[in-house]
Amino acid sequence: MSTRNDVSSSVDAATIRPARVDDLAAVEQLLTSSHLPLDGVRDAFPSFFVAEAGTDIVGVAGLEVCCDNALLRSVAVHDAWRSKGVGRALVTRTIAEAEARGINALYLLTTTADRYFPTFGFRTIARDGVPADIQATAEFREACPASATVMCRDCGPAA
Repeated sequence: MSTRNDVSSSVDAATIRPARVDDLAAVEQLLTSSHLPLDGVRDAFPSFFVAEAGTDIVGVAGLEVCCDNALLRSVAVHDAWRSKGVGRALVTRTIAEAEARGINALYLLTTTADRYFPTFGFRTIARDGVPADIQATAEFREACPASATVMCRDCGPAA
């Protein structure tokens, strides 16, 4: 069962909500300015969350569902909104969505935030330990370099 609905949560003056189709251009701009890949974003966009301040998209986090697993991807916060809890709220909301959907495990690739994600229960794993459904994503195959750190968080009841 999905928790994706229009119920929003607020962080300072930013509101966390499910992304809408008309958010795509602003999200792509934020990802580009954050040096994050756009590969696969359009396909996974229905499972993204955004942080909105007024009419501006100031943060984003995506969930790319792959069978029983998912990829946490495209986590970015506008420079002016960093260190205000926006990224933490987005990641927490995305993890909650994965758990509500019954996802077994959540994976991510990062070149810059390998010290940040353990605070959410992620642990570093070997690249070859990633299930085939996650390895088949555009982000895993093409967008992120082979040097990216691969991390995993179990989402089951024991997580």
